[in-house]
Parts: sequence; structure tokens; C-alpha cells
Amino acid sequence: MADIAAIGREFASALKKYPADFIEAHLEESQSSHVSYRGRRLESVDQTQSVGGNVRALVNGGWGFVSFNSLTDLPGRVELAVKQASLVGREKSYLAPVSPAVDVVTLAADRNPLAIPLASKKQTLDEYLDIIWSIPRIQTSNINYSDGRKRTIYVNSSGSNIEQTRSDVTLRVTAVATKDGETQQSGFSLGSRGNFESIRGLHRQVKETAQRAVDLLSAPQVKGGEYTVVLDPVLAGVFVHEAFGHLSESDFVYENDRMREIMTLGKEFGSTELNIVDSAIIPELRGSFKYDDEGVPATKTYLIREGKLVGRLHSRETAAKMNERPTGNARAISSRYPPIVRMTNTYIEPRSTSFADIISGIKEGVYAKNWYGGTTSMEMFTFSAGEAYMIRDGKIAELVRPVVLTGNVFTTLKNIDAIGNDLDMNQGGGCGKAGQSPLPVSNGSPHIRIKHCLVGGH
Repeated sequence: MADIAAIGREFASALKKYPADFIEAHLEESQSSHVSYRGRRLESVDQTQSVGGNVRALVNGGWGFVSFNSLTDLPGRVELAVKQASLVGREKSYLAPVSPAVDVVTLAADRNPLAIPLASKKQTLDEYLDIIWSIPRIQTSNINYSDGRKRTIYVNSSGSNIEQTRSDVTLRVTAVATKDGETQQSGFSLGSRGNFESIRGLHRQVKETAQRAVDLLSAPQVKGGEYTVVLDPVLAGVFVHEAFGHLSESDFVYENDRMREIMTLGKEFGSTELNIVDSAIIPELRGSFKYDDEGVPATKTYLIREGKLVGRLHSRETAAKMNERPTGNARAISSRYPPIVRMTNTYIEPRSTSFADIISGIKEGVYAKNWYGGTTSMEMFTFSAGEAYMIRDGKIAELVRPVVLTGNVFTTLKNIDAIGNDLDMNQGGGCGKAGQSPLPVSNGSPHIRIKHCLVGGH
């Protein structure tokens, strides 16, 4: 591949000569591999590599954006982006000030999953496949493994020149069981920042997942209604990411009059025990980095602190327009896209309550774990748990069919009346927004207890 670092240095010195308020460029080289199974069949195995980049120019408040998959004629790309921006711009340009950075962020030698032979990856996944199909009544299954390594050069007209190398690994396993026309499924997902060892040694978890799909065939269904519900760290993390985190992305808030009124800083959204954080500075999480895709240093941002809304997530432009500080949350999934405001690692901070104490006072409730998916619309949400149990007289009781949780996020936040001491971060899956998916993120929480939660079976 081309020496993108040398090209970036040459490119950086030329950006200041163009007639624009601001110009930035990303150069990128990436490698990835993917292995997938559908049922017993190996569906695909591939390895790809690519090189490319983009130029983004700001002129009179208007953005021009050009992406490319060849590093030839970079001056021509800049000229085109500036021309596009000048056609759009009709007002003042806003960007929060950030000190220029010159830095190289390297990758640890054991964090390059591309160094593992494809045959070795396939062998591990074959073992999991055999385990799934050793369980009677399994009808079908899906295993999807992906990894990647990406080296990026970021330069801008203010003098920044940042090289970062990142890697990523994800695995999703799903087992589907059937009996007498009934079908149930169970699954899990996980990931890491390039450590292939994180997906080895999962034989017991794979077997338990497949067996749970079978067990669900004979599990009873919850009677729909209002319950005290306890969420495990996975489902609570998904809740805080999907139902609240997206509402904290300031491009959404800035462009929506109703949300600007609802998401007023200082407004009370929960008890004084509730703290919600987005942080890219936690080591070894998939949403972590040193600089975002605008060259802004990563931060830890409190969204809710002691129950009150105290912050939101910003790009340089949204921070300037809303007269707030940039938070380092401008991200893009690749150089084919411009950076937009995105979450990183979003979680509820732990408190002091044990899991035993969280469930001890519940006469009849629901313990919901893991997740299948869900939808959100403004402040309303619907989530499907992947696993559920009844809580009876303060104890975890029988397995039940997966449940659906529905409600208003702000009412639900206020109904959280216990927060555990067992924070855990889920690194499986990825986030989608504005056609950019899947973006590496993580989310998490301790166990939380929610009173008056609407539960339905499915």
C-alpha cells in the first residue's frame, strides 16, 4: 500500500492555501476479514483491503465533501470540496476552537487480528458450530465473525496531523430451536479492540445459548402488565444507549425544537443516584480512542449527574452553535463518510447495591437479560429482551418466554429506584445512524431496578 503518512505530511502543508474557512482530510488504509455460517453451511469467508480518503471543506457555513479510493490528484479533490462548499454556504462558519495536535497513536502487537490465519479463525468457529448442532431440536443457527485493522491520517488547515491505528473484533452467535410449530431463539454477541483471544474458549457459553433456545420452547409466557423489572447489565446498557444516548447527540437536539425544549441542561431526569456517562478514554473498549475524527481529544462526558442533565455530545460545529464545549464525539465508520455526532462507550455508573438486595424486596417481578433488538421514536422505546425469568418473593424463579419492554425514557429513568455495584460493559454489535453502520461502540450498566415498567410477552 501507499505510504499514507508521507502523503499526509505533504498534503497538510498545502491545505492552508485554499480559499476556505476550514479544510480537513482523512487518508485511510484498512484490512478486514469475515467468516459467516448459516445453519450447518459455511456461507462466506473473505479478506479485503482498501485505501482511500476524503476531504471536507467549510466555506460560509456550508460543507463540501469529497471521498475517493485513490490517492492521486489530492489537490483536485480539495478544489472540488471547496467549490461544493462555496455553492452551499450562505452564513457564518461555526467551529469550536481546538488546539492543533501532531501525534502518532500506535497499535499493540497483540491487537492485530489480521495476523491470525483465516484457517485458525475458521477452526474456532467450526468448534462452536459443532456444539450448537449437538443439541437436539436445533433447527438452524447463525455465526458471524468480523475483524479489521485501520490506519488513518488526519490533517487540517489549522495544523493538526494525527496518525491513528485501530483494530476491532466482533462475534455474533444465534441458535434457533423448533418443536410442534413453535420456534424460539437465543444468542449472544461480543467484541474487543482487536484481541482475537476474546472470542476463543467460549464453548460453554455457546452450549448454554443453544440449550436455552430449546428450553424456551417449553417456557411459559409472562402475563402482560406492569411489573417491577430488573435489567441485567447488557439490557440496561442497550436501554441507556438506544433510548437516552441518541437523544444526547447534539445534532439531533440542535435540529429539533421539541427536543431542545425537553433536553434542557439542569433538568431533573432521575434520582440523585443516577449518573450516565459517555467516555472514549476507558482503555480497551471498542468505543475508545485518543482523538475523534475531527482531531479532538477524547473526553469523559457526564450526560446525567446526580439525576440532572448536565451535558451532551458534540462535534466542533454543534458545540460552537450551542455555545458549549466540544466533547470529541465526531465519528465516521470509514473515509467514505463525513464525521457526525456519535456515542463512544455509554453507561450508567455503578452505586453500592448488591444484586441480592436489588431483588430481595420484589414479591412478583421480571428479570430481563440480554436483548434481541428494539425501536425508539423520540422519547418512546420498545425493547425485546433475549432472556427473562420471573422474580418471586425476592428470588429468581422460572425461565419465561422473552419479554418486550415499552415506555417513555424519561418516565423510566425516574422509575429507576436501585442501581447495582456490578458495572459490566457489553462490546458486541455496533451502532447505526445516518446510513453509517456498524460503528464500534460499547455500552453498559450495573443491574438496575425499574418500578412500574410495562411488560408484554412475545
